[in-house]
Amino acid sequence: MTTLHSSLGPNPRLVRMFMVEKGLEEGRDFTRVHYDIITGQNRQDAGYVAKNPQGTTPTLELDDGTCLTESWPICEYIEELHPTPNLFGETPVERATVRKWARLFDQEVVVPMTMGFRAGLGRPMFEPRMAVVSPEAGAELSAMSDAKWRMFDGYLGSSNHIALGRFTFADLLIFAFANFGFTVGWKLPEGTDNLARFVATHNQRPCAAIWTQAE
Repeated sequence: MTTLHSSLGPNPRLVRMFMVEKGLEEGRDFTRVHYDIITGQNRQDAGYVAKNPQGTTPTLELDDGTCLTESWPICEYIEELHPTPNLFGETPVERATVRKWARLFDQEVVVPMTMGFRAGLGRPMFEPRMAVVSPEAGAELSAMSDAKWRMFDGYLGSSNHIALGRFTFADLLIFAFANFGFTVGWKLPEGTDNLARFVATHNQRPCAAIWTQAE
């Protein structure tokens, strides 16, 4: 059976949320192995590092032993196997639109947000095992990320969907990283009422339960 190698953190949870949206169930459609990233288990387990030399999570291990890494490609692989409900677009134009918004959010929000967290509140966990920027640079990156959250608030406007007028991977990505922020003490920046509504709306989706489930 396909195995999802998982852990705490937004990217493994993004894949698990995607699977929920696809109607896939742990134990029936895939098995899940959890790694303790706080202690660095994912980078110390020789068996896991052999599957993913970077030691990052998630990794999707297929029945034939092929190992797929990085949350976005894993989700696209699952989409190809389980095209309904569609989350990446049904036409070339739709797929390009969803990827545009997902890439823009990833570049403009996720990168500074995660780098800022690693340099600030997450510093004790990340500094021993990877390069992190200075606390001052981390604060600047966090502020930059908040400014881009406000930009996305404007893009959303009165809609609860960033692309195609329906729930897509781009919405899931935004929703996942908002929830990640909440788990580490972050709050939506002031002046983001559209995002607050967006989060409250999608908190009703079954995939939202991933953020409250025990690992």
